[in-house]
Formats: sequence, C-alpha cells, structure tokens
Amino acid sequence: MLSYKHGFHAGNYADVVKHAVLGECLRYMKQKPKPLVYIDTHAGCGGYRLRSDEARKTGEAEKGILKLLRAEAMPPVLSTYVAQVQALQNRPGAEDYYPGSPKLAADLLGPEDRLLLFEAHSAEAPRLRQRFARDARVRVAQSDGFAGLLANLPPPERRGVILIDPSYEVKSDYSTVISSLQKAHRRFAQGVFLLWYPVVERRRIKAMEAALQGSGIRRILQLELAVRPDGIKAGMTAAGLFVVNPPYTLRESMEPVLAYLSGCLAESAAAGFTCRELVGE
Repeated sequence: MLSYKHGFHAGNYADVVKHAVLGECLRYMKQKPKPLVYIDTHAGCGGYRLRSDEARKTGEAEKGILKLLRAEAMPPVLSTYVAQVQALQNRPGAEDYYPGSPKLAADLLGPEDRLLLFEAHSAEAPRLRQRFARDARVRVAQSDGFAGLLANLPPPERRGVILIDPSYEVKSDYSTVISSLQKAHRRFAQGVFLLWYPVVERRRIKAMEAALQGSGIRRILQLELAVRPDGIKAGMTAAGLFVVNPPYTLRESMEPVLAYLSGCLAESAAAGFTCRELVGE
C-alpha cells in the first residue's frame, strides 16, 4: 500500500512549475474549437488546504505558491496561473485552497472536453470522485494510472494533454514512466505528454534523459527549476518536466517564467533553471 499523500507537498515549487506548464499547454490547445481529452495518471484528491496539519508539517507551500501570491511583476504565463489560483481562493472558507492538477484543468476545459482521472490511493480516490461528482465531463477511476492511460489511447477526440506525475515513492517509477510514455506515444503519437520528475538523485534524471534521447520519440522539451544545488541527502533540490509535442510557443513563454522563479523561489545562491530542447524534430 502506497503511503504518499500530496497534501504534505501541495503548492510547493514543484507544483508551481508543473501547473504553470500544464495551464499554458491547455490554453494553447483550446485555441482550436475542437474537443480534447485530459488524462491525469496520478490525480491525487484534486484540491488541498494550505493551512492543514499536513501542509504545515512540511511548510513547502510557504516556499512556493504562498510566496508567489505576494510577488509582483511576473511574466504573463505565471501571472495567469497565479490569478487562476487566487480566483479559487476568493470564496468564503476557501482562502487557503490550492487546486490540484485536475481542478486547474477542469476550469480551463470546455463542456465538449473530457477528463480521465486515475488515482490508486484508497483514501485519495474517493475524495477525488466526490469533488467531481457533479461534473459530467469527468471520469474518476481508483486504479493504476499507467495501465489506465494505455487502456484509453488513442482517444476518440484524437487531441489530448496527458499528465504523468507519480510520486516516485516506488523507485522503479523512474523506469516505468519512460516505458509507459513510449507505449503511450506509439498509440497516440500526436498527444501532448507532460512527464513530471523530482530531482532527488541527479543520476536517475540523467538516466531518464538518456532513455528519452534513445527512445525514438521526437520533439521533447525539458523544463526544470532548481532551488538549491544537488547533493547527497539534500532532498528534492529541483523538479521539472519532459514535454513531448510541446506547443511551439512553450519554450519561449516558459523561459522567462523559469528565470523569474529561480530568483523568487530560490533557497540558495546556486538556484537556476533548465529550458532546452532535449530531442529535436
């Protein structure tokens, strides 16, 4: 039984990067008036309280979204993401609310779109199902997200954004995400895939990079924010995403975002970012 609960980490700097990128990809895709599917392989419970005992125990949100809510003069992509979070907090009793990826996506998608949300955790999945009980666009499954993803590709819409973001609590996930992405891409080569990763041991990320470069998949963008230098027993020092079939504007729009965040959310003078084409056309 996996024990990971995202409530301890909601709104941290990794969420900020992930959700800013996700929002930009969805907004780009919605420029065309055609239906699409959003698939989230590890959806969590869909929403979190930043003043909860879980969040207070780690204090990660204080170094992430809560710090960003007080910041000024942000790049457009970042200000749009922050405004979306603030809008959800402007309800009575929701001042400390932080949306998970499913909620952010649901608010950006239209009535013609679908959301497929997978969550295996026995406590988180029922909360996720309850949160979207009245949204006919959403299907929630308490099951393995990797298997669920492959079972639903290719989607009938032939357009989609897929977020793959396990906790990596199981170390084999570092290799499982790559093999799952390869299989998914073979079934749905035109999909936009966002593969999130944490940097705890840099060697594991280097192995992922090498595997993707040798996978045969083209057009992969790597976006990463480092808040402090890598080191043994230093915890998560950075986090990022590999984006397959990124919107053509994504690199240009995200570079100033990552530069801004590397200053605003830095925990060390060694903070920095990566925004590069890992694999070309």
